[in-house]
Amino acid sequence: MDGDGCYSRNTYDTISSTLANEVLDLAISLEKLPACRISKEHTDKTGLTHKKSYTLYFKKLESLNSFYEEIEGVKYLFTKVKKIESTPYEDLVYDITVLDKSQTFLSKHFAVGNCGVTGDPIRFVMEYEKLNYPEALEKLAEYYNFSLQYTQGGQKKTDTRLMEKVNDWYKTLLDSNQTALAYLKDRGIFESSIEKFGIGYAPASKETITYIKSHMFDINEAIDLGVLGRGENNIYARFIERITFPIQSANGSMVGFGGRTITGHQAKYVNSPQTKIFNKSRLLYAYNHAKESIYKHKEVIVTEGYLDVVMLHQAGFTNAVATLGTALTPDHLPLIRKGEPKIIMAYDGDNAGLNAAIKASKLVSAAGMDGGVVIFGDGLDPADMVRNGQIEELNRLLRHPKPFIEFVLEQSVHAFDMNNPKAKEEALHSGIAYLKTLSPLLQEEYRPYLAALLNVNKAVVRLAKAPQNRQIPQLNPLSHEDIWELSLIKTILESPQLIENILDFIDPSQLHIHANEFSLALNNEHEHPQLVKTMLNDSIKVFKEEDLKNELLFFLRNYYAKELRKVKSQKDISFEQKTFTIRQYTEKINKLRRGELVPFKA
Repeated sequence: MDGDGCYSRNTYDTISSTLANEVLDLAISLEKLPACRISKEHTDKTGLTHKKSYTLYFKKLESLNSFYEEIEGVKYLFTKVKKIESTPYEDLVYDITVLDKSQTFLSKHFAVGNCGVTGDPIRFVMEYEKLNYPEALEKLAEYYNFSLQYTQGGQKKTDTRLMEKVNDWYKTLLDSNQTALAYLKDRGIFESSIEKFGIGYAPASKETITYIKSHMFDINEAIDLGVLGRGENNIYARFIERITFPIQSANGSMVGFGGRTITGHQAKYVNSPQTKIFNKSRLLYAYNHAKESIYKHKEVIVTEGYLDVVMLHQAGFTNAVATLGTALTPDHLPLIRKGEPKIIMAYDGDNAGLNAAIKASKLVSAAGMDGGVVIFGDGLDPADMVRNGQIEELNRLLRHPKPFIEFVLEQSVHAFDMNNPKAKEEALHSGIAYLKTLSPLLQEEYRPYLAALLNVNKAVVRLAKAPQNRQIPQLNPLSHEDIWELSLIKTILESPQLIENILDFIDPSQLHIHANEFSLALNNEHEHPQLVKTMLNDSIKVFKEEDLKNELLFFLRNYYAKELRKVKSQKDISFEQKTFTIRQYTEKINKLRRGELVPFKA
C-alpha cells in the first residue's frame, strides 16, 4: 500500500475506501480471514485532525463479524461473487444480525480483486451484461417485475410482451412447417441454432390476426409494434408465410422481426417497420448474443444477413452481427464501438456488397475505428462457406482483412482508368478527398500508399489538394421530379425490405422519367449499368425510413393532382365516366392531405 497507506506489524491502514475494499476482497479470494475496522474522522487531544480511515488485519478464527461494514446505520456483509446463475429460490434471505426476521439482506457493493472494478449492483449489471445505465435499470426492473417511474421528458419503456408471445407462437409454428424446416436444413442450420436464435415461421395474414384477437391482445398495440399493418380498408399481418428472425435490443428485449420468404415473394427479406422501439439504423442483429464474445475478444464481425450470422455463430465465430437490410450508418457507431473492438466487415463481392463496404469503411475510418474488410468472391458468402465446410479458409480470410484505409484507397483508384491521364488525376483527387477525412497522422502515413497505387512520385500526392467545390454547369441538369424518382430507386436498392410497403402505393407506371429503372430495381437487376450509375451518384440521396411516408404523400398528391387536371380537360369520355373519375381522384387527394396513403389501383 505504498503511497496510499501504512502498515504496522499486524495491521494495514489506508484512507482509501476503494483500496480497502479491494484488498479485503483479494484476501477473501485467497481464503484468508481478513477484517476491517473503520475509524471516523476525528481530532485528537493535540488538535491534529485525522481523516476517516480503514484498518485491515487478519484473524486466526472465522467470524462473520469480520465482514461487516455499517453504512448509514445498516450493516452490510462483504463477500465475493462465486457464481452468477438464475435460481428458483423465492423466499426471503434474512439478515441474521437483527431480531426482526422480516428484514432482508441487501447487497450494496461489489469489488473484483484481480482487476479492481468496484461499484453497486447497477454498475455490476452494466459491467456483466455490457449495458449502459438506463438499459441496466430497465433490465433489473424487467427481471424483478416492477415499474420504473420516468422523469418528465423521459421516454417510458414500451411493454414488449405482445412481441414475445407472437415470437413464441411463430416458433411453435416452425416445428410443424416441413417446407420451412427443409429450407433451414438445406442451408445447413442446426436445430441448436434454431433454438438459440428463436427462429420461427409466420403463417398467412388471417391466422396471425386471429391469434392476436383470440389471445385478447390490443390490435392497435400490435399495429404500433409493427406486428400488424393498417391498409385503407383492412388490417394485415406484416409477416406472411416467412421464416422469422426475432430482432432484439442490446439487453435482449424483443423489438422487431426480420422475415425471409420461402414462397418466391418478390421481396426476399422484410423487416419490421420503423416503430417507437424499432429503428434499424441503431440495431445490429444478434448483438445481444454476440456482445460477450465481442468484449472478450475485442473484435466484431459485421455481415449483411441473418443467415450469415446464424451460420458464423454455429461455426464458432460468436462475435458476428449483421446490419438490418441497410448499410452501416452513423447511428450504428455508438453500439458498434462499445468495448473498442476491432471491426471486420464481411461483405459479398457483388456491386451492392462492394458499395456497402466502401461506405462502411469510410464511415468507421473517419470515426477513428480500427479494422478491415473481407470481400467474398465466387458468389459465396459466410453462410455458404460454413455450409460447405470451408471453416479453415473462412477463418483465414477473417484473420487477414484488408485495412479500411487501404481498401477505400484501392477502390477509389480502381474505379478510374489508369491509362487515361485525366481519369488518373480524378483518382488522385478522390483519394486526397478521402484522406482529408482522417487524422493528420494517418493522412501523412497513407499518402505514400496512394502514390504507389497511382504509380506517381510521393511529392505529387503531397502537393496535391482535394478538388474545390465549384459549381460546374450541367449539360442536362436533373429536374426535381428526376431526383425524386432516382432517390426512390436508390432507396429500394439499398433497403429492399421496403419494396413491399412501397408497392402498395406506387406502380412503375406512375413514374414519368425512370419507370424502366424502377422495374429493373424491382427485378433485382442490380448489375444493370443504369442502376450502378444511380448507386454511385452521391448527389442522389436515399430516403430515410422515417421520412418515406411523407415523401410518398408528397409524390402521390402531385401525381393525382396532375391526373385530375388531365381528366378535367378530356373531351373524349362520357360525362358519367368523367364525373366518376374526378370524384375518385378528389377523394384520393383529400386523404393524402390528411396524411393517409392510398393504395394504387390500375
